[in-house]
Amino acid sequence: MRRLKFTKAVATGNDFVIIDNRPGKIAGLAALAKRLCDRKRAVGADGLLVVEPSKKADFKMRIFNSDGSEAEMCGNGSRCIALYAAVKKIAKTKMAIETLAGTLDAEVKGDVVKIKLTDPKDIKWNLCLMINKCPYKVSFANTGVPHTIHFINDLEKIDVKNLGSHIRNHNEFSPEGTNADFVKVVNKHTISVRTYERGVEDETLACGTGAVASAIISAETENMSSPVTVETRSGEKVKVYFEMVGGNFRNVYLEGRAQLVYEGETNDI
Repeated sequence: MRRLKFTKAVATGNDFVIIDNRPGKIAGLAALAKRLCDRKRAVGADGLLVVEPSKKADFKMRIFNSDGSEAEMCGNGSRCIALYAAVKKIAKTKMAIETLAGTLDAEVKGDVVKIKLTDPKDIKWNLCLMINKCPYKVSFANTGVPHTIHFINDLEKIDVKNLGSHIRNHNEFSPEGTNADFVKVVNKHTISVRTYERGVEDETLACGTGAVASAIISAETENMSSPVTVETRSGEKVKVYFEMVGGNFRNVYLEGRAQLVYEGETNDI
């Protein structure tokens, strides 16, 4: 039975298992993600991050959700893997990371990691979704992965799993689906966010790309300026930096703490 070395990492409540597959000897990554991310039978995590070689960056990051599906990008996962790469000397503290959503730049300063995301795209304002015969006003932005933003006044009363699931699977976003972010404006510089993540199929304690999507939509609809502080469900905060050029968002950064929690070995069962 093969033994598999891994590192457990966390960023604002999003937890990940990281493995180094630069030699290319680990196969069946989707099935492996489902096994390793199982919180009752294995390590437990929101997703699996895989380091692979890259011809155009310091390394390539692949992201698998806990259901085995592969994601294009992950903001908090990118911060975790950047910290991992710096600690393991895979890359310097300033690095480039290849992802399916494009190449990201990252900088590690202690336990604070700042990443430059690809420019947001496919932004749609003021969509009306009919869910159980009720209209919901939302906006949409792809910040590496798709996110739908719905502003509410009380984050504690919202049934994130139920409503998030309906938004995630709404015909408006088929066939890929979308993540669902529920946003409360705290003040002119701060928002609070709860996120239902596609692939996890539940609420997570934080979502980096969701924080970014929520911040840029808030910047336009709520007249906020950069940087926007985002309060996550974990209680930790991240900052989102951006520029608005000709009605488009450019130079978007996500900054916050990340931690390598522990290292271990597991049976690859």
